[in-house]
Amino acid sequence: MAIVFTHLRSFHAVAENRGFTAAADALNISQPTVTTQVKELEDRYGVELVVRRGRRVELSETGAALFDVTKRIMTLHEEAEELLLSSGRLETGQLRLAAVGPFHATEMVARFLAKYPSIKVSMLLGNSDQTLQRILDLESDVAILAHAVEDPRISSVPFSTHDVVVFVNVDHPWYGREEVSITELADQPLILRELGSTTRRALEQASVEFGVPIKPLLEIGSREGVWKAVERGLGIGVVADFEFVAHPRLGTIRFSDAKVQTEYRLCCLMERRGSPKIEAFMETVLAP
Repeated sequence: MAIVFTHLRSFHAVAENRGFTAAADALNISQPTVTTQVKELEDRYGVELVVRRGRRVELSETGAALFDVTKRIMTLHEEAEELLLSSGRLETGQLRLAAVGPFHATEMVARFLAKYPSIKVSMLLGNSDQTLQRILDLESDVAILAHAVEDPRISSVPFSTHDVVVFVNVDHPWYGREEVSITELADQPLILRELGSTTRRALEQASVEFGVPIKPLLEIGSREGVWKAVERGLGIGVVADFEFVAHPRLGTIRFSDAKVQTEYRLCCLMERRGSPKIEAFMETVLAP
């Protein structure tokens, strides 16, 4: 009893758009057609996939599990169509990029579009945990992370390595120093990004190695928020050296005794390494 692809496609659209009307609009077919196809899928296998609540729907446990599968099916279907339409020349399609910051990402996108100007590129920014999850959930094709990933589902290649530095405002006693010991952080009010962020992860790994307790005074979920708090004198922050932008009231200080670094890597799902657009992106941005 073979599964009808159009039925899976309709279910996927309903699950993705959380409604039959929105799914019909996305597929450019009538709502009764979508409703019928999802109902036939449920009846054929004797399962409940969606729970109707007014105009919105929620997924059953089976529906949620099937949605995870259809995400992969639709991604592979899209890649097959792109491959056939472009005859291997990548003249059409979309590349979805997830990144922990805009600095390397915009450089990579510029290099890729210079070679493949017809490919549409979209970018989602977030912390390391969010960025990794986006390729696991098939929300993005390629991810730019700032740490190594020990996950058999993930393929990653190194891109660059950068030192993490402390930065303080002009009124701080450390302002003007060139170096600071990581042990000195124990008595300082720290302004850090949320758990899962790149620089915080690097700092916490070094602090464990040196036995220095890290107790942030403030946790702020944006890079700009951390910078503003440090500028106002609320505490000190950390940043990758290449990300620091010169500011009249802020100065950076390197660590004298600790190797605190972020290692930027290009990542994708292991099972999607052969995707033409992913291969093309990797080759383009890693070329000397």
